[in-house]
Amino acid sequence: MEREAKIYVAGHQGMVGSAICRALKKNGYGNIITRTHQELDLCRQEDVEEFFRRERPRYVFLAAAKVGGIVANRDALADFMYQNMILEMNVIHAAWQNECRKLLFLGSSCIYPRMAPQPMKESCLLTGELEETNEAYALAKISGMKYCEYLNRQYGTDYISVMPTNLYGPNDNYHPTHSHVLPALIRRFHEAKESGAEEVVCWGTGTPLREFMYVDDLADACVFLMNTYSGDETVNLGTGKELTIKELTELVAKVVGYKGEIRWDPTKPDGTPRKLLDVSKLEKLGYHYTTELEEGIRLTYRDFLENPVRAER
Repeated sequence: MEREAKIYVAGHQGMVGSAICRALKKNGYGNIITRTHQELDLCRQEDVEEFFRRERPRYVFLAAAKVGGIVANRDALADFMYQNMILEMNVIHAAWQNECRKLLFLGSSCIYPRMAPQPMKESCLLTGELEETNEAYALAKISGMKYCEYLNRQYGTDYISVMPTNLYGPNDNYHPTHSHVLPALIRRFHEAKESGAEEVVCWGTGTPLREFMYVDDLADACVFLMNTYSGDETVNLGTGKELTIKELTELVAKVVGYKGEIRWDPTKPDGTPRKLLDVSKLEKLGYHYTTELEEGIRLTYRDFLENPVRAER
């Protein structure tokens, strides 16, 4: 990407989009275009097409999405499918119409089959059933990824997609029921420490295995791939390391400073039993993450403490 090129980051106020903006600025890209949801509703096709006709960005990072944890995905299936599919199609199609040179679409590792061989290679996409608890979101993300591939094949575009593992970091969503596991644990243990609670109850059995990547590492990888990678197949973005939810919970409690008991509620869902990405393709391309999990959690907890308004979302 040329340093002076006009770059549109869709979803710049979210955790991923804001990290991409930081990574771009760090690498000398200053011509970054952003719009808040109030300024541009990506679900309104006419407005999106007008924005692209007027601004004509040369590069696009599509980080906007409706996201949430198990509860949010379970309770709003139709909303997750509709909003994600519509906004993806609107942005990707308008980028193609207005001769955007390159686009990066951010998917999610939840698109892979529930019982995919571990660690999951990019080639295992669409080889089995999806995890039921986030099927609607996964179907929307698969559609966006495949649309990029089909534009490449039919029209010769250079649109790429990446599949991040579980992400965390500054500007995360700390909602008590609608957030992902790591920020939810940060809030839960912080509130337990502040109130002097003797125990914290966590969902499930604690046995599922998960991989986590610090969001600024993800953003650096995205900028790296926009400059080095072209191809129809997605690229997994992760660390290649995993731990149990129980181990994660104990690590968060340690960082937050909670000393009470942790109790597990096996009547609540665990989700996918294991979800580890094969990152050999990313590493062969020349990128490797830099932030280890405990340090990343410390940075994220600092963000939580320093932004009390955000923590109330």
